Amino acid sequence: MEQEHHHHDTHPEIVKRLKRAEGHLKSVIAMIEAARPCLDIAQQLHAVEKAITNAKRTLIQDHLDHCLEDTIGATGRDQRQSIQEFKSITKYL
Repeated sequence: MEQEHHHHDTHPEIVKRLKRAEGHLKSVIAMIEAARPCLDIAQQLHAVEKAITNAKRTLIQDHLDHCLEDTIGATGRDQRQSIQEFKSITKYL
């Protein structure tokens, strides 16, 4: 099965966020190896987690806004309402 290639305008932003997370993660590893205080390490881990969460959220929203719309095409008003509600609730992932 051949996979399709998908590129959206948000992908560079997602890569930027993931590279930021990568930098924070390297910092966390160095901090642990240097026996830094747990509070400092926890703060850096929080930054890693936040960067990854934001990247994931952007990717999912982008997919819903573009790929899902292309797949479902024209739909009735009731179906459109359900899809909009689904897209809205995914912001809380």
